[in-house]
Amino acid sequence: MPSKRQQRWLWHAIDHHSGDVLADVLAPHEDNALSTLMALLAPVGIQPFDTDNWGAYSRQLDPQQHTVGKTNTQRIERKHLTLRARIKRLARKTIGFSKSVLLHDTAIGMFINRYEFGRAI
Repeated sequence: MPSKRQQRWLWHAIDHHSGDVLADVLAPHEDNALSTLMALLAPVGIQPFDTDNWGAYSRQLDPQQHTVGKTNTQRIERKHLTLRARIKRLARKTIGFSKSVLLHDTAIGMFINRYEFGRAI
């Protein structure tokens, strides 16, 4: 989110039973971001997938292993709301906002590691 032309999206994969983050990717809202997330999840063998209705999911995921709907994505949306509330950099009109993609991604990655795993990088 360094500028409106360089928006970043947080891609999360969580375990529905425990709520633990399995993998995350900060990237533009493009199909290759989903490919990166899927590569991170490949060793774990996660299936099925519950997602919203963004087109990349229907293009890249097997329809038998893909469910679209808000019911199973609420936990991820809750995590995103927590991020927006706790990371000052995500609010564009604050003094803590950074236009550097590297600084932006580093701050978010460090917060996720501290919040989800209880440790700094």
